[in-house]
Amino acid sequence: MDNKIKLGLIGGGLSSFIGIVHRVAAYMGENYVLIGGVFDVDFDKGNQFAKQLDLDASRSYPSLDIFIERELILPVQDRIQVVSILTPNFLHFEMAKKLISAGFNVICEKPITVTADEARILEKLVEEKGVVFGLTHTYTGYPMVRQMKSMIAQGKIGRIQKVDAQYYQGWINPCIHQEEERKKVWRLNPKMSGLSCCMGDIGVHAFNLIEYITGLEIDKVLADLDTLYPENELDVDGTTLLRMNNGSRGVITASQIATGEENNLSIAVYGDQGGLKWDQEHPMYLKHLIEGAPTQIYKPGNSYNSEFALDSTKIAPGHPEGLFDAMGNIYNGVAAVVKGKPYREGAFPTVHDGVRGMSFVEAVLSSSSQGQVWVEVS
Repeated sequence: MDNKIKLGLIGGGLSSFIGIVHRVAAYMGENYVLIGGVFDVDFDKGNQFAKQLDLDASRSYPSLDIFIERELILPVQDRIQVVSILTPNFLHFEMAKKLISAGFNVICEKPITVTADEARILEKLVEEKGVVFGLTHTYTGYPMVRQMKSMIAQGKIGRIQKVDAQYYQGWINPCIHQEEERKKVWRLNPKMSGLSCCMGDIGVHAFNLIEYITGLEIDKVLADLDTLYPENELDVDGTTLLRMNNGSRGVITASQIATGEENNLSIAVYGDQGGLKWDQEHPMYLKHLIEGAPTQIYKPGNSYNSEFALDSTKIAPGHPEGLFDAMGNIYNGVAAVVKGKPYREGAFPTVHDGVRGMSFVEAVLSSSSQGQVWVEVS
């Protein structure tokens, strides 16, 4: 256990869906051991959770301030080293700021903050304190996404000339049509969710994948967002045209009112020599479209894949890997840097990716509110 990274959680307790994803992911590479944290806003529930996991009750804390105070009193070798923030959006900035300032390494759920300015403050603080900061844009951890990134970097599809990403969910549809039901959904509450619902929650994943996979940056956006009802403050659907920094064009379409859809995230990148397509609901298959030749299918674990994709694959070919595995790759990437290895390009999204994501969300909101005009992503 001495060589394992001591992990703490803020949030992620009994009622948390994402909590179990993080816990399983952390254990996958055998790099971490969960020590304690602030598991719930209700201290009794947090203690119940700690007892359920057979954790030391003294490391279950009632608040973040007490967590930091008591952990810093401990000898360095006994302290929690990495803290995962798994709380609603509006809490991310202050929590991350306090943890970074106290010298803790951080893994944070996206969005990193609720404004780009907050994200920039964290980026500067991370640099000043010299800590590791990982952002869980989980889809970057899929082996075939990493294979896609590698193939584009190797020039397999030539110069990129078109990018198309979509993210369709339908989970808000059953509750948005009645005002009283809408009030119960925290993601539709700007005080908890921030400036955006749809683009801030899922559209930013599509944005992140585009920049991660292509190595390009999105310079400008033109967006048309929909709140569905005038009295609903936040977007639940939207389409965004893109201009990339190499002159190419693209589009992001995102919706949480796409009735019947579950988690339909897909991305296609087209170059002048071919194209690559990946679909999150069928993550084992990467399609390589080649001009004048049959489409090729790449699958994880096979020797024809890049070293990066192979290092991100945990089991033999033909055995499906999914969300837990992708999150595990991000945790493993953070662990390597915490243990002193140099950062490997693409191993995990950094605080800079968080800044880019929030800059995108603000640009999209600005574009739509001005009547669909082109706005720079600062």
